[in-house]
Amino acid sequence: MARDYYEVLEVSRTCTEVELKSAFRKAAMQHHPDRNPEDAQAEVRFKECNEAYSVLSDANKRAMYDRFGHAGVNGQGGGGGGAGQGQGFQDMGDIFSEVFGQAFGEMFNSGRRPTGPARGQDLRYDVEISLEQAFAGDELEVRFPTVQSCEVCDGSGAKPGTHPATCATCGGAGRVRAQQGFFAVERTCPRCGGRGQVVADPCRACHGAGQVRMERTLSVRAPAGIDDGARIRVAGEGDAGARGGPRGDLYIFVSVRAHELFERDGLDLHCHVPVPMCTAALGGEIEAPCLNAGPTPCEGDCKVKVKVPEGAQTGRTVRLKGKGMPALRGRDRGDLIVELYVETPTNLTVRQKELMRELNESCAGPSTAEHHHPRHAGFFSKARKFWGGLTGTEESRA
Repeated sequence: MARDYYEVLEVSRTCTEVELKSAFRKAAMQHHPDRNPEDAQAEVRFKECNEAYSVLSDANKRAMYDRFGHAGVNGQGGGGGGAGQGQGFQDMGDIFSEVFGQAFGEMFNSGRRPTGPARGQDLRYDVEISLEQAFAGDELEVRFPTVQSCEVCDGSGAKPGTHPATCATCGGAGRVRAQQGFFAVERTCPRCGGRGQVVADPCRACHGAGQVRMERTLSVRAPAGIDDGARIRVAGEGDAGARGGPRGDLYIFVSVRAHELFERDGLDLHCHVPVPMCTAALGGEIEAPCLNAGPTPCEGDCKVKVKVPEGAQTGRTVRLKGKGMPALRGRDRGDLIVELYVETPTNLTVRQKELMRELNESCAGPSTAEHHHPRHAGFFSKARKFWGGLTGTEESRA
């Protein structure tokens, strides 16, 4: 079982970003394989530290981990290149700088740290709806953790009334050039961290990050006819971008609960309906459930009339046109396919049993059996051949 990420880095659940980063550097340097050549478990602990920091250093992943544990960050992350993407690599470069020298660390980091506006991370939200909601469409209320621009400092990271100053070291470029022997090496500005600006008096609400973690609630429309596994994209509702970058998107993955009466097959709906034996024999009409009994979606108990043909057998299907699911685009509708299940009566009275015996005697005569039971003759003809084959096999063995 995976260890708790906070326990791995030996920090509290309320630790700040500065405390988290400091703990990560200390733990990573302590367990680095090159510093522990005789310890076979050093590499495992080193990877464990990197995994823990990659989650806790990302505001959205940390929020998901705080709420759902390891299940919240296993396969639930967003897809697009977000503000936190690559953070683990950047800090790994910082560690290599401390362990092996600044030049090596800058080579590791080359091209990884964004110096301009960065697009926010895409978010994923899973929601389960009923078949009725999928049929008619519905407004879904989703609540999810996200990263927002700090309202106190308007995303600048500076205390209200102050402004970030242009970095004097890089002149706002975010990168500096240094001569390394015969080569000129461009590296991230060590003073501003590639931002091009420095905050002398940080905002107390976001601690200079310019962003805060919070939960949002959105109302999203699920269109009529939506199928299981469908994805709804809500543009611009993901995490806020870093340094004034655009927001990411929110992707809502929809699953439709199994229904107790209907099975969906594309646009068609299948339903198994019991039919009294007498109705199946004589023909008649029964009621079947449906999701659409007329031109508009019905509410409550929806019923539709189904004509049962005379002599109907179990497994016989009746197709009702236009009573299935609506198409996502256009005005097409699927069909409702009713499969009949002939039900034998139980708890008969004495008189009813007498009538059943009379019916059985009148239908079981040699001249009428095949007429009243069309499958009877074909089945037992095949059975006699089967039994005869078995008898011949036994005689040959004897």
